[in-house]
Amino acid sequence: MRIGEVADQTSLSFRTLRHYDDVDLVTPSGRTEGGFRLYTERDVARLMIVRRMKPLGYTLEEMRTVIDTVDALADSPEDSHLQDRLTTIREEAAARREKLATQVGMADEFLAQLHRF
Repeated sequence: MRIGEVADQTSLSFRTLRHYDDVDLVTPSGRTEGGFRLYTERDVARLMIVRRMKPLGYTLEEMRTVIDTVDALADSPEDSHLQDRLTTIREEAAARREKLATQVGMADEFLAQLHRF
């Protein structure tokens, strides 16, 4: 897939996709003879993981760690070290989600207060 199709499918901007390539977070699997980026379904799946991590406040380095773990697990699903790392990632993601849920609750309370005036 070309970058336009990927941008439509992932709701990420061209600029964001290029940035992720430039920082080696998600690099397209190929390029055309003219140098245009070509993405595979696996590349898109990786981008969707990154897209879902953004609202939880992950840094680029943390995103890279998660992507590397997911990629390694695809190649070695029975690796106990990788499974342990995935468990830690899940726990961290759950904690970040809980924090975000708390923040949403506070925002709802704030809005309710404003409606009282």
